[in-house]
Amino acid sequence: MLALSACTPDNATPPTAVADASTGSPSPTVTATSASPAVAPTDVAATPLPSATPSSAAAPRFSLTDPTSPWVVVNKHRPLNPQNFVPADLVQPNIRLAVSGEASLVNSTTAAAAEKMFGAAAAEGVIMTLASGYRSYTTQVATYNGYVASTGQAAADRASARPGHSEHQTGWAFDIGDGGGACSFQPCFAEQPAAVWAKANASKFGFVVRYPWMFHETTGYFYESWHLRYVGVEAATGMEARGIATLEEYFGLEAAPDYL
Repeated sequence: MLALSACTPDNATPPTAVADASTGSPSPTVTATSASPAVAPTDVAATPLPSATPSSAAAPRFSLTDPTSPWVVVNKHRPLNPQNFVPADLVQPNIRLAVSGEASLVNSTTAAAAEKMFGAAAAEGVIMTLASGYRSYTTQVATYNGYVASTGQAAADRASARPGHSEHQTGWAFDIGDGGGACSFQPCFAEQPAAVWAKANASKFGFVVRYPWMFHETTGYFYESWHLRYVGVEAATGMEARGIATLEEYFGLEAAPDYL
């Protein structure tokens, strides 16, 4: 059975096991600007669902639906709005890159935090690379449709996010590598120094491992030790301090194992 994976490469050939985002052609370059988007106050999505427990649900200060918000939650139940959203402030961070074109970009807030995190890792002798960043709606359409054509929709939904449902499109998420390609986008990457360091330290810089071990029934995807999501230091360290593994639980949202 194909493993569920939110991270799939541009123009990828459907895998036989886990999606490998390290392959495929570089994405076309996207013109970046330096303007930082305004983060809106919390909106109607901020009220926890009735199923949320008071001990786990946070009271969001930022929108959970606005894609320019660091707390936007995108999953199989919560598509981006608009679905063809493009961040206004895509930039290439000053870090070690394993990709080029649009895949080397993230939004400006994520870029600044990533530069600090990568620098801290390097200071401790850990090599970390940006292996896959922004992915446009158009790119995701091509990627997902390629999986559908080759393996059918059911298998495609286990290997690739549907267009408009990918965190990579927000500019708030990226995948990391170790600089040498060891276990890239594979389960064994969890044992590589870059993944071990990120798991232990990413929250200090505002990042969480978005798809943690054994929470696929909540997030919709199996463990991706390489997929980091910026939510800000407050939320990231808050989740760690309270032993909360997923954004769904932290914000009191329903689990999203499958598409509606």
